[in-house]
Amino acid sequence: MKQLIIRADDIGYSEAVNYGIEKSVKEGLIGSAGLMPNMPFAEHGLKLLEGTGIAIGQHTNMCLEKPCSDPKDIPSLVDENGYLKSSRTYREAFKNGEDFVVVEEAVLEIEAQYRRFKELVGKEPSYFEAHAVMSNNLFKALEIVAEKYNLPYQKARFDGKPTTFNNKPVVILPMGSMSPEYDPFECLRKGILEFAREDMPNVFVCHPGYIDDYLLRNSSLTINRAKEVAMLCDPKVKEWLMDHDVELLTYDDVR
Repeated sequence: MKQLIIRADDIGYSEAVNYGIEKSVKEGLIGSAGLMPNMPFAEHGLKLLEGTGIAIGQHTNMCLEKPCSDPKDIPSLVDENGYLKSSRTYREAFKNGEDFVVVEEAVLEIEAQYRRFKELVGKEPSYFEAHAVMSNNLFKALEIVAEKYNLPYQKARFDGKPTTFNNKPVVILPMGSMSPEYDPFECLRKGILEFAREDMPNVFVCHPGYIDDYLLRNSSLTINRAKEVAMLCDPKVKEWLMDHDVELLTYDDVR
């Protein structure tokens, strides 16, 4: 038997994303979802998920909207208007072999988002990781905060090889959501058959959501979010998982 956590990222990204996550939880396969604590739509997303009992994690957001800490204290992370630097800025720096993130500043913002998470959710995160950013210094900062507060850190790795969650081995299945030809079920099917392990939990990361103006203006991941909602709510997908001896778990089940 293979154990699988199906995770939704981006609670709070936009109202439409929140509605897609809500449907994927209430009518679909999502049992764990990550909250972006600094986003204006975070409270809206949490309200939609009240009473569902899902595992809610801290999906630390360092590349969109205003930070939770004072911008003056984190100059390496913000633009001239005091907003967090964009994911494109991170991608370009990573491509050039640069890392503009100052570890100590990243720690301040991650801690501020952790405090905001607890204020919004009312409890500790079921898991702890970060949104869509490539920065070794950010990863260092995440590990520092996780160790300081004893948080269940999900270490990122998307090549199908083992990584760790809360210092225990897990596999994060490869993602294909940024591909224009993305087929969510085919990606899940391939991940289960070719990469999933029976000796440790496996994680399939999704970004279910619907599309609104805010998303169109701020994200390159749009149509494929709606595709994932449809896949996650398709009874045939659940039947396929059962037929292939896949047990669905949440992060709370494996901590």
